[in-house]
Amino acid sequence: MEMKNFGQAIKDGDTMCRLRPLWPKAHYIKAAAFRSADRNEEALQEYFCCLALKSDWIAIKLEAQKILSHMVSSVFVTDGLATSMQPLPAVPSSRIKPSFLLSSLHSSLPRDRAKEGCSKEPTLSCSKFKDGNSYILPRSENMNSGLSSPFVQPVLKRKWTEDAKGFEPPNKQLKEDNASSCKTLPTFSGERQVPSQLLDSADFECSLCMRLFYEPVTTPCGHTFCLKCLERCLDHNPNCPLCKENLSEYLATRAYNKTLLMEELLQRYFCDELAERQKVHEEEMKELSNLNQEVPIFVCTMAFPTIPCPLHVFEPRYRLMIRRSMETGTKQFGMCIADELKGFADHGCMLEVRDVKFFPDGRSVVDTIGIACFKVLSHGQRDGYHTAKIEYLEDKKVEGEELTELLKLHDSVYDQALGWFTSLKDDMKNQIISHFGQLPVKDSDPQGNPNGPAWCWWLLAVLPLENKAQLTILAMNALKDRLVAIRRVLIFVTRKRPR
Repeated sequence: MEMKNFGQAIKDGDTMCRLRPLWPKAHYIKAAAFRSADRNEEALQEYFCCLALKSDWIAIKLEAQKILSHMVSSVFVTDGLATSMQPLPAVPSSRIKPSFLLSSLHSSLPRDRAKEGCSKEPTLSCSKFKDGNSYILPRSENMNSGLSSPFVQPVLKRKWTEDAKGFEPPNKQLKEDNASSCKTLPTFSGERQVPSQLLDSADFECSLCMRLFYEPVTTPCGHTFCLKCLERCLDHNPNCPLCKENLSEYLATRAYNKTLLMEELLQRYFCDELAERQKVHEEEMKELSNLNQEVPIFVCTMAFPTIPCPLHVFEPRYRLMIRRSMETGTKQFGMCIADELKGFADHGCMLEVRDVKFFPDGRSVVDTIGIACFKVLSHGQRDGYHTAKIEYLEDKKVEGEELTELLKLHDSVYDQALGWFTSLKDDMKNQIISHFGQLPVKDSDPQGNPNGPAWCWWLLAVLPLENKAQLTILAMNALKDRLVAIRRVLIFVTRKRPR
């Protein structure tokens, strides 16, 4: 090759291919020799052999594309004359095989240009029809400027005369047939229609969920996924699911902007499939937002109504759970402590998200507050996190003499709790206040809240009790029983033990 002896180089490449027919580099060297000898068609065949053996060889694809572009463009511009290609037959797939393309090129090459009856004009060449009024102008100026697309349609122009009113261009019928097979679309200036047989919804499927794209987003590495699918993958690993490129910066900025072009294509060509996909998504969101049938459960610590409960979320399953609670608009989930047999306890507290702060690595700090107690009716799972069918708890209301006794007990236990909190050392008292806030004021109507007065839950959260003991008091649905239990605990922690 260095000595410009391309004939001998071709023989050497042929020997290499014969000795090692499955070695892509042998075919590449032979193709390079053919290319240097201006034998492009034979070089193209060898490039195709390379791609058959190694389909991801990008450099070979580019070289083959250059040869194809050169061969096709030569069909349009040859010796200054304009020639036309035979129309490609309609095929069910939009992917055209190289062998089919080459056969189309060879069949379209003119064999005898002297018989075409063309006449040269001073400025440009033309091919006149029999009536002498219509002619085809070549895109020679585009070819000279380096037009890369090989499929350049010639421009049909016609002089309008009275004698030629009945004349129709030869390709008009073909256009009408294609138009009838296109999907009905809104027409805009400059918009083109695509035959329906060339469209396949499988080409617009997410590679993660294998369904039609919904809210498509494109990563910096150029891959498109459904927004929800990509977020779930990034919960586990900050790399692209396809090419494994690191997306840590993309995750940190959370710049999940929808791919507008993809959305426009889906709305224009697959509106029915997109409507069905949206219907499925809405049904999933409706199911997730039912906070009785399938409540997401965060298995972690004890939580109580009206008491703040800050959470550090780092597990992928709970990232998904928190995100879904925000997307559905409920902003709620259940909190239960763990249970060795059932997975989580039979009673818990519903939490409401007040604020979420995300970190660049995907972790988050979630500020929540307790809103209601519940009883678990059945345990379940969904996408890795626990779920439950629940029943909300409310304190039984009393009247008459029972109410009078309840009010006396309420005031007595509150005064006892206030005395215990006041007797604490300043540093301990400040720690409690910084975490849980001040002791709530005494309620004038203890039965006004379905779950009882707020100060009871505040006291239950700060008292030195084990989780199982706290859970027992949380499961009570009578305010009197809860007050009696709290009084026993206060007596125990304030009792002076002998030295």
